[in-house]
Amino acid sequence: MAFNFFRRGADVPEQKASATGPVVAYHGAGRVAWSPRDVVSLTRTGFLGNPVGFRCVKLVAEAAAALPLVLQDRERRYEEHPLLSLIRTPNGAQGRAELFESLYGQLLLTGSGYLEAVCDDLGAPVEMHVLRSDRMNVVPGADGWPIAYEYAVGGKKHRFDMTGEALPICHIKTFSPQDDHYGFSPMQAAASAVDVHNSASRWSKGLLDNAARPSGAIIYRGSDGQASLTADQYDRLVDEMASQHQGAANAGRPMLLEGGLDWRPMGFSPSDMEFQKTKEAAAREIAIAFGVPPMLLGIPGDAAYANYQEANRAFYRLTVLPLATRVAASVSDWLTGFGTDLVELKPDLDQVSALSVERDNQWKRVSQAAFLTDAEKRSLLGLPKLAEDE
Repeated sequence: MAFNFFRRGADVPEQKASATGPVVAYHGAGRVAWSPRDVVSLTRTGFLGNPVGFRCVKLVAEAAAALPLVLQDRERRYEEHPLLSLIRTPNGAQGRAELFESLYGQLLLTGSGYLEAVCDDLGAPVEMHVLRSDRMNVVPGADGWPIAYEYAVGGKKHRFDMTGEALPICHIKTFSPQDDHYGFSPMQAAASAVDVHNSASRWSKGLLDNAARPSGAIIYRGSDGQASLTADQYDRLVDEMASQHQGAANAGRPMLLEGGLDWRPMGFSPSDMEFQKTKEAAAREIAIAFGVPPMLLGIPGDAAYANYQEANRAFYRLTVLPLATRVAASVSDWLTGFGTDLVELKPDLDQVSALSVERDNQWKRVSQAAFLTDAEKRSLLGLPKLAEDE
């Protein structure tokens, strides 16, 4: 049967428990460990309401989800495998790219990503679904490890039991120095910069709506001591301004002032102009928090890379590949828990166009190393062993 791979054939060996686990769960065994950050509000302001945060998340998630994946063990790479079939068509509504884009997006916005496995009557996974992180809560046990996950929607809760051999939930989280159960997201690190950027945008909008400065002002200095123009004088001045000095046809026409009228030009103060620099600095901080070179977002003033190609290569090498490699390893390790075969799922670097120059140089250096055997060269390049090398 095709899904015999997912059948567990041996008992799980006894494992030692962490000495600090009971301390972690001391304050509330079996209780829900609530996330300390309001991810809903942070997502609304940093992703839905901020163009820089939105583009950073989309750029990283789409690039990581588009990476081709390979499945291999120590002997060979698999072209067909039940695990590959499951990843290609994880559920009826999503393909591989859509599923992983949602998973990466949840990681970037909340620091935690959750995959649910839907199994058939024989216990083999036939579908995978990404669950929203803001609806999921960890229920730690007496040893500090999760014994269940609670998923809440519309006042109803569903509890996923995590005490069996095959785990229904795969929890992927980023490193958090102050939380034992949830990850720390780039959006949380960029929260202050997002607030500054949003405030600068609102200030600019308010300036245009309520306090936009005209090009100048006409000041009346009456020679006879009058404090203001009469109604007839005011109407005549307004009509003359509308007919003689407004519109494209009157651009640049000199203005003749009489009767104690004076023209005073007006402009933005230096403090007003500083808001634009503040906004650009905040945008740069948001991009840095997500690991996106500001050059890729069109943010001015960034000269850290010689050209766009170098920035794109650094983006893949330092941000996309570490994230995709970690997620692929966690997913493959979780899925192999339904069976006995040990396989590894990882990005196929040979098909990443952004790293083609770097990959060609590596292949050239390894192939010219005469002191290495063919088996050692394949190992350095991340390729499985050949049959004759066994």
